[in-house]
Amino acid sequence: MILRELFYIDADTRHVANDLRYDAGRDSGQMHRSDTRKTRLTLRQLNELRKSSEAHILEQENELGFIHSMYAAPAAPAQ
Repeated sequence: MILRELFYIDADTRHVANDLRYDAGRDSGQMHRSDTRKTRLTLRQLNELRKSSEAHILEQENELGFIHSMYAAPAAPAQ
């Protein structure tokens, strides 16, 4: 997991915000060595995974647009 997937800095306010990301308050389950059964995902957990995946895809698209503009061929000089 990448650190920027846990923390999101809002571009407008420059503050850390939670935008479809990991919620530490909901992470209360800890596995122990004696827990041998496979855990089942609930619909809520699947929905959170889907939202996180969609947010990650949007970030990649934004970064790709920035990279294209950064490495684009320079405009032809006006004569």
